[in-house]
Amino acid sequence: MNRMLAGAMAGLVATIPMTLFMEAMHRRLAGEPPRPLPPREVAEALAVKAGRHREMSERDLQNLTLAVHFGYGALTGAIFGAVAPRARATMPGAGMLFGLGVWASSYLGWMPALGVRQSPRYDPPTRTRLMVASHLVWGGSAGAILAAASDKPVRTSAGFVRA
Repeated sequence: MNRMLAGAMAGLVATIPMTLFMEAMHRRLAGEPPRPLPPREVAEALAVKAGRHREMSERDLQNLTLAVHFGYGALTGAIFGAVAPRARATMPGAGMLFGLGVWASSYLGWMPALGVRQSPRYDPPTRTRLMVASHLVWGGSAGAILAAASDKPVRTSAGFVRA
């Protein structure tokens, strides 16, 4: 399978444990503000920038949040797939490092630059730690999924062998 496509699929699926972790920890962390998590903040900001926020229902905003969040997971997963190491054993660790890079380039880079989310320096430390940890979960999961996808038997003239 194409490495970018495999990475996109891994990134998409890895967004599930990331989201579950983020939601669970959001309710448990002391000092965590009662405002929405960043995927919702970004989706709302995009809707405002597009001039569509007022006409969107709550359900529309939820759907937009999921589409943006999972779409970004797939996009960044495709990039990870293209640059991931070939050795399956190193993929989860490389994925965690890549996830940390996704957090940094997003939260310290393009999101504040485009005005779709504030810099994390304005967030409580617990919220920043939550988001960093969530991206580590995403990266480790994406790496493990990509490694498992790379572990498929390949048919050769001599029979089946490991990829």
